[in-house]
Amino acid sequence: MGRRTGRGAAVWRAVVRSAVVGAVLCVASAVLPGRVALAAPDVPSYAFADDVRSALATTGTTGAARLEPGATYRSSLRGEDKAYYRLELDGISDVYVSVTAIPRAGATLSAGDGISVSVQDADSVTCSSDSVTVGTAVSPQPLTAWGARELLPGKGLCRKAGTYYVVVERTGTGSSTGTGSGTGSGEEDTDLSDGRTWDLELAPVSEAPLAKAAATRVPEVWDSSTPTPPVDEPVSVRGGAGFAEAAAVEQGVRSDEIVPGQTLFYKVPVDWGQQLSATVDLGSAEKNSAYVVDALEMTLYNPVRASVKDTGIGYGGSQKSASLPPVPPVGYANRYAPTDPTKSLRFAGSYYLVVHLAAQVADRFGEGPYGLTLRVRLGGSAQAGPGYARQSVPRGFFDVGAPDPVPSGGGSLAGADASGDGASGGDPAMKAVAVGGIGTGSLLLMVLGVWTLTARRRAAAQMRVNAQNPTA
Repeated sequence: MGRRTGRGAAVWRAVVRSAVVGAVLCVASAVLPGRVALAAPDVPSYAFADDVRSALATTGTTGAARLEPGATYRSSLRGEDKAYYRLELDGISDVYVSVTAIPRAGATLSAGDGISVSVQDADSVTCSSDSVTVGTAVSPQPLTAWGARELLPGKGLCRKAGTYYVVVERTGTGSSTGTGSGTGSGEEDTDLSDGRTWDLELAPVSEAPLAKAAATRVPEVWDSSTPTPPVDEPVSVRGGAGFAEAAAVEQGVRSDEIVPGQTLFYKVPVDWGQQLSATVDLGSAEKNSAYVVDALEMTLYNPVRASVKDTGIGYGGSQKSASLPPVPPVGYANRYAPTDPTKSLRFAGSYYLVVHLAAQVADRFGEGPYGLTLRVRLGGSAQAGPGYARQSVPRGFFDVGAPDPVPSGGGSLAGADASGDGASGGDPAMKAVAVGGIGTGSLLLMVLGVWTLTARRRAAAQMRVNAQNPTA
């Protein structure tokens, strides 16, 4: 074949250009689909903090790993073993340690299965203790309990600087009676339904002392009426899969989706003097031929992840709604209250709304996803803080900072992007798609640029050849 010149060369260049552009665009279409296909409604695993540290659990105090306030740790709890961790504390700060246990998805549990958490001093004196169980829903889900070393007036125990221990253990249903709660220490009357290892997330926090003494009298009067839930147009949000990835929301209405067995985490900034209320709505199913007791549960946690209040609903396939009972405004003096929920509303900061849909819903009504609507209201007026003598650890933990940007769709959702999907920090999959798109666009420009330069050089060379050989 001879060289293609004149009109034949132009046709050939057009063919080559089309082939090059088509090939590049095929690559682009593989990286940048018009719509990202969603995976099957599997239950996402618990999301630990990106900067989580490892802390090896020990079965006794000897060699116990040290926990530093402000850091987050990942560990594990095996069967009926106790897990010990160490704290080195001063004599002026309050320290709180939350422990979230994550049963394996699909685990068979009993109502009494759970964890207990205690803080003890070097002389085996218990400073505090807390426990939580999976409850009658027996649906595997993150379980959070907490411990504390508090320096409250009139409390003589656990006030010295020195070494303290965080003790975590499983609780279980006694096999001999089928009821009650065991100690999780391997006694004969205790048989844990799921003896496998559970992952743990531990988050210690230190609260600084006040610069000067504050009132210790708990307000006796507060607005205990049930607030009217907001009825704004819902703004889309995507709940996180753990405390560290909780989606930031503010007052207003948010819409989301949830699948059976899933737990979604949201965080709400609540300032001193403000009063939080929340309602959760579960959408209808395609059928309503059965009923699940304790199908949906919503729990409110304070900034140190101590449970404040919860609510739950059964589900028969038709839409249902549940609201948290009214709780007092946030105040420093609330720590002197004798009972919860007032006692837990002692800090400003991020409060967490944690929603779980029982795995059994899938057996009765299908795998979903199911529509979820979250209605959040903040009453009261923000007030000045109590005046800490120094920064708590982590810094600014008990402050309410500036809200995240509001999505263009309206409302006051914090942490959502302009697309309204509400994923805190952005969807990793979409980040990958965006990066891939940028790379593909650059590749397209580069290939076309090289092709154009080459074509021009070839055309110029051909013109010189034609001038030298006019009869060619």
